[in-house]
Amino acid sequence: MTAIEALDAAWMREHPLPDPGGSGKDGRGQVLVVGGEVELAGAAMLAGVAALRAGAGKLQLAVAQDAVAALSVALPEARVLSLPRDGPDSARGHWTRLTEQAGHCDALLVGPGMMDDDSGLAAGLLAASQAIVVDAGALKAVTDAPPRSARILTPNAGEMAGLLGVSREKVEADPLAAGTQAAERFGAVVVAKGATTHVIHPDGRAGRYAGGGPGLGVSGSGDVLAGLIVGLLARGACPFDAAAWGVFLHGEAGARLASRIGRLGYLAREISTEAPSILSSF
Repeated sequence: MTAIEALDAAWMREHPLPDPGGSGKDGRGQVLVVGGEVELAGAAMLAGVAALRAGAGKLQLAVAQDAVAALSVALPEARVLSLPRDGPDSARGHWTRLTEQAGHCDALLVGPGMMDDDSGLAAGLLAASQAIVVDAGALKAVTDAPPRSARILTPNAGEMAGLLGVSREKVEADPLAAGTQAAERFGAVVVAKGATTHVIHPDGRAGRYAGGGPGLGVSGSGDVLAGLIVGLLARGACPFDAAAWGVFLHGEAGARLASRIGRLGYLAREISTEAPSILSSF
């Protein structure tokens, strides 16, 4: 492995994001977020808002049918699709529509608000997009999928343990080693989330971000991080840079909220609101 780089403001200046210039929304990419089951449809909304805050131009969400109307009103910036319920055979229309949309988007995020993949939805979507972020309940599908260099995985310690078939304690004892193993095994950029977050490329490159603070350990925070990353990916950033920038934005937003609101107590929905001003400082 090469030397671990600090993912700080200097690194961001040395690795600028693609300049959208005067392009409209089509020039900044289209994001599709898939995974909002009815009890957790808000997770997809958190991720989708974060993608827009990161500068993506167009957004679609796919959530449980019972949540479509509510999210269409709560997030009028997005087109909201209905998730297939029981697999491709029993929900052929919705399944086909979703895979077609996945194939047409610039970046796909699968997993926020997905508790499992019993229908095989995540597994079916892993090959549907050239640029894909895999999070939460969709991560299990990666174990049976062929490697893809444009894929970004965002596991926490428990999810990493499940991916590698080891104990959570082993992952927490050496998260960089676990992330490196996962990056090599799955041929993907891995964001090993924790108090210190590592971003690891399958070629051995690695970055470390240790800022942010304990307030980021709040329900929905991981959905926001995944949304920031997929938004940057849609804008044209390479997978490693999109992941590194997303981790940095997420952490710096937490630091700003901590100084203004308090170390603890700010909400996940507030994190992505800080992203535009942080981006504008570069």
